[in-house]
Amino acid sequence: MHQAPLALTIGEPSGIGPDITIAAWLRRNADNLPPFYLTGDADLIRRRAALLGAQIEIAETSPQDAAGIFARALPVAPTGHTATGTPGQPDATSAWAAIASIEQAVADVKAGIASAIVTNPIAKSVLYSAGFKHPGHTEFLAELAAANGKVPMPVMMIWSETLAVVPVTIHLPLREAIDTLTTGMIVETARIVVADMTHRMKLRAPRLAIAGLNPHAGEGGSLGKEDDAIVAPAVEQLRREGIDARGPLPADTMFHEAARKTYDCAICMYHDQALIPVKTLAFDSGVNVTLGLPFIRTSPDHGTAFDIAGTGRANPSSLIAALRLAARMARANAAS
Repeated sequence: MHQAPLALTIGEPSGIGPDITIAAWLRRNADNLPPFYLTGDADLIRRRAALLGAQIEIAETSPQDAAGIFARALPVAPTGHTATGTPGQPDATSAWAAIASIEQAVADVKAGIASAIVTNPIAKSVLYSAGFKHPGHTEFLAELAAANGKVPMPVMMIWSETLAVVPVTIHLPLREAIDTLTTGMIVETARIVVADMTHRMKLRAPRLAIAGLNPHAGEGGSLGKEDDAIVAPAVEQLRREGIDARGPLPADTMFHEAARKTYDCAICMYHDQALIPVKTLAFDSGVNVTLGLPFIRTSPDHGTAFDIAGTGRANPSSLIAALRLAARMARANAAS
């Protein structure tokens, strides 16, 4: 079955996005990568390739023609915005190039001319300086995905072959995360995880391990009441709905090898509880996946790395994993 190419965004022009895009395309045959095209400024990629000494053909094209070009050249679908960023020296002048790239990728996947979106890392501080009003990448994508005035609830998964994790609360101070956590948030997050893992990852009955909030999952209330009052009722509700959920489980014993074999995704209560184990186990191969959107979006699980942009030291492994996972999810979604 023919599958439309992936739309890859340009990310922060002064970061390593251009570097890893070039490196991924050069490894397209060795890593059996699906066809993708970049939404953005072809001249930026030409300049970065020259700086890196990379031998690469770049072709401006439409998304519809990208797959036919991919074998011989990196396809770039122009957005009309010039990316002026210098490697390692971010400024607001090319912020709108990054924003336009995301907007174009979303428009393409909604129109069916891209099968999924893969986003290169952005620098929120740079976008904020240009007047960007969203908390981050994920929230912007959710707003672009809105239909009939309803914005979907995005859920962040960090996926790897070794471990998949989802934090219920994400970029909040720990004290605020604890105050924000509710039974309803846990239940709704888990429902979205199960739906996407079923339809886009082809798991017939995803198994969820629900982490406790406190040490030893509260130890019967002696180490905090939240696990009994908030987390346990969520697990009970999920089980009533027919979802294979266990918990609240002590987080300090959830991530060793034998434990990981008993579940498909760990639902964690806050950012570091989820991301420390997956980044320890799969730092170079983790993929950020946004669940709950009407389209598929993956991203490398790292930032802009300004300190090594343009040096040739950027590792494309996470981007390659993101491209491969996006294509796999798109195939599963089309078959469901």
